[in-house]
Amino acid sequence: MRRNHIMTPAIRMPSSLLAVRASAPPKKYDSPEALGAAFEQFKAHYNGKVDRLQETIEAVNLSAALGNHHGTAPGIDRDYSNAFEAHMRVGDRAGEATGKLRDANAEGDRAAIQASMSSGDNSSGGFLAPVEWDRTVSKAQRDRSPMRRLAQVVQTTVGAYVSIWNDDAWGTGWVGETAARPQTTTPTLSVVTFGHGEIYANPAVTQRLLDDAQFDVETWLAGEVSDTFDRQEGVAFLSGDGNNKPFGMLQYVTGGAAATQHPGGTLTVVPSGAAATIASADTLIDFKYGLPAPYRQNASWLMNSQTAAAIAKMKDSTGAFLWREGLAEDQPSTLLGRPVEIDEGMPSIAAGNLAIAFGDFQAGYVINDRVGTRVLRDPYTAKPFVLFYTTKRVGGGVKDPRAIRLLKIAAS
Repeated sequence: MRRNHIMTPAIRMPSSLLAVRASAPPKKYDSPEALGAAFEQFKAHYNGKVDRLQETIEAVNLSAALGNHHGTAPGIDRDYSNAFEAHMRVGDRAGEATGKLRDANAEGDRAAIQASMSSGDNSSGGFLAPVEWDRTVSKAQRDRSPMRRLAQVVQTTVGAYVSIWNDDAWGTGWVGETAARPQTTTPTLSVVTFGHGEIYANPAVTQRLLDDAQFDVETWLAGEVSDTFDRQEGVAFLSGDGNNKPFGMLQYVTGGAAATQHPGGTLTVVPSGAAATIASADTLIDFKYGLPAPYRQNASWLMNSQTAAAIAKMKDSTGAFLWREGLAEDQPSTLLGRPVEIDEGMPSIAAGNLAIAFGDFQAGYVINDRVGTRVLRDPYTAKPFVLFYTTKRVGGGVKDPRAIRLLKIAAS
């Protein structure tokens, strides 16, 4: 079979292969067959060289693709991850063995684990977790945290997240053709700051278990940390008092810890219309349509399971249930046409409780995550256990108090 090869124009063959000595006479062949055989031998020799060159180029391209398999985004850094896992198992001994942690800068190794202010130095308070490990923890939280699904989540690299609040107080007026036009009012812009609180977990495991080659320490630690962070964050996003933690949504009411935190005021609170219960289906209908139309388009209900069970039994004046179960897998149930999220941190139906929230949580509440989860390995404090002290900074608060309403169960 005849083979075709594409020669790169930029490749130049050595002159020694192309030059023909003027003094050397051309070789003579006895017959056309001999000339053809010599030509085939010549072609096979140089085709072999081109094949080897092409294989080398393909191998280089494959290596580059494996190291950067997402186009322009960096691929998983195996050296970085292996060094991190080795450190989690045996501490700095892994660094002495591999040279990845203690002397990573000796040859400009970019796979070194980085601490807060210097590369490859753990003296400033621990190692920054690998990128892929950090993503695992964040995803686990998002899967189980309703507020993380509903609210706006932003990442920051500084001490706080700042938003600008516009009170929308534009003044206008109708005038005649020649009437005077006095100055009108202008809106006020106010700064709203959402600081960070620090959340931590300190799980323990024995060194013997870490030494077991079958034990996946990263998966275990990610699961432990996400469970602990989930529980604490979920409580704080709803009822946090802002003391080293986020301001919870339910605190933005008269008398709450965040009552004066937002220049736009507090959340609207609507009474349930009956003592220790929800008066009727009409109460929920009025509650829904009391939210301004621009926010209703993307609004959701938020309540716990006990409240959901009570509402699922309610019917309108025609006998039709207000509640509609999701017909497809992972499709949420709906109440009066809007999706329902279940958060067990919401109060139950009882006198004085804020049992139901309804609104556009993307517009109304913001969660700000400080980039990076830090891990300190402590094999000394609780021998024979090794502690993994893990910290993360997170904040939150109401961004637009007009976007969310609360239903309060009447006391009498």
